[in-house]
Amino acid sequence: MSAGESDLSDSFRRLIAATGPISLAHYMAEANARYYAGKDPLGSAGDFVTAPEISQMFGELAGLWLADLWVRAGRPLPVHYVELGPGRGTLARDALRAMKQAGLEPEIHLVETSPALRAIQAQRLPGAVHHHDMASLPEQGALLLLANEFLDALPLRQLVRTPQGWRERMVVPAADDEGFACIAGERPMDAAVPAERREAARGAILETSPATASVVAEAARRLAAQGGAGLIIDYGYDAPQFGSTFQAVKAHRKVDPFRAPGTADLTAHVDFAAAAETATAQGARWLGTAAQGVWLQALGIDARAAALARHDPGQRAAVEAARHRLVDPEEMGALFKVMGLAHPAWPAGAGFAA
Repeated sequence: MSAGESDLSDSFRRLIAATGPISLAHYMAEANARYYAGKDPLGSAGDFVTAPEISQMFGELAGLWLADLWVRAGRPLPVHYVELGPGRGTLARDALRAMKQAGLEPEIHLVETSPALRAIQAQRLPGAVHHHDMASLPEQGALLLLANEFLDALPLRQLVRTPQGWRERMVVPAADDEGFACIAGERPMDAAVPAERREAARGAILETSPATASVVAEAARRLAAQGGAGLIIDYGYDAPQFGSTFQAVKAHRKVDPFRAPGTADLTAHVDFAAAAETATAQGARWLGTAAQGVWLQALGIDARAAALARHDPGQRAAVEAARHRLVDPEEMGALFKVMGLAHPAWPAGAGFAA
């Protein structure tokens, strides 16, 4: 274990010794802040690969979806492209290239906290304005928003039903002193559980993310106030469920999320049903939530793949492999969801049944 890894584990142990167990949200927030601060985690040499890195088709279709709504909304100006957690800037680059073909050249605003990733984004997207959070985004002009695999890394709370009722899962040092583990806290949390879900079986785990709710609420509030549309794309579920989805990925493999905090990407599945409720409560229009594969095929990824293969026959197999990975239900096509949001007066977007 490196010195950096030891430092964060030791910091958690000292904090817990001084103040008692910490929440899973606290653990996840600090670990991911450390993880993202000093590295580029993407790509084959990193820890994971996202859809924009798999194929240009993903970003192109997302960009065309946004451009289509902007055109049908009357081409309002000013207009701002906003991306939350833009990674290497690959999604933005591909989406903006597609938008330009439709006559749309928005100002570029990137919400990113990682210095390492900001540096890469600045090279790929000259002129882009960086923001630590959405609070400093422009308050005038329509927003065209993308958030791909952003919400899954936000801090998570877990509640567990015990014989004494619902309690929050808290983090403590593991018995073997080699990592950490979860225990049920002492504070009753029944009031935080929806009434229709309180009578779950003992041991049931309910996940909730106030951080996700806050981000979705701010995005929706701005869309409702300023105009615009957005896509939130992530792995998750579109109906309420019980169970832990907390996980860690390092070097493209799942690892123990309670070992070496700050050295792996900690994530959890996104509750898209809750996100849709949050967005509509802020006045935004929920356009629908679709499986990624269904959505991409509705937007024409099959035709785009065929065109790319015709243009460069030597890449036919690679293009087909990328298309398959993005849309196949056994790959990313079913687990990943796409949620569309817009200003109430903006038109509906392609790919959604709602």
